[in-house]
Amino acid sequence: MFRRLFLDHPKSVGESYTEHFGVASHFGLKMMWGGARCTLHAVLPFMFKTAGSDTITALHAELVTKRNAARAEQTQITTVEYVI
Repeated sequence: MFRRLFLDHPKSVGESYTEHFGVASHFGLKMMWGGARCTLHAVLPFMFKTAGSDTITALHAELVTKRNAARAEQTQITTVEYVI
């Protein structure tokens, strides 16, 4: 039960529980900061005009970079090169 609740998902994305905690917290805090700026923009439209899209773009780029690095690492692990 503990493994299923706390370890299966981090393992499925190639992270330990601690690594996953750090990455998920990092993303969550960035989303909260972006959300706060969007809310302030709602009240004061002249402020943070692109805060929402900037936050989404940055998080997407970070996620894609991390995902591609993990795929490249997995590909390298499963690829066998023969040198004669």
